[in-house]
Amino acid sequence: MNFHLDLIEDKIEFFEANSLKNLEKKISEQIDINRAILLTVYSVTHQMLLTDNGQPYYSAVVHFKLKK
Repeated sequence: MNFHLDLIEDKIEFFEANSLKNLEKKISEQIDINRAILLTVYSVTHQMLLTDNGQPYYSAVVHFKLKK
């Protein structure tokens, strides 16, 4: 029986929240989780839009890469 492990080299995750504080908290928690599997933040892209009722809505894309 052969057992082979592959490391994850790239991972892209999407986040969304109704407040910037909640968005930052979600991203921060995921950074800690991904650090355990040797991934670090490579880039972050974020966006804010207003909903129909004028409330802000935040989203972000975080690209994680293998720590070398």
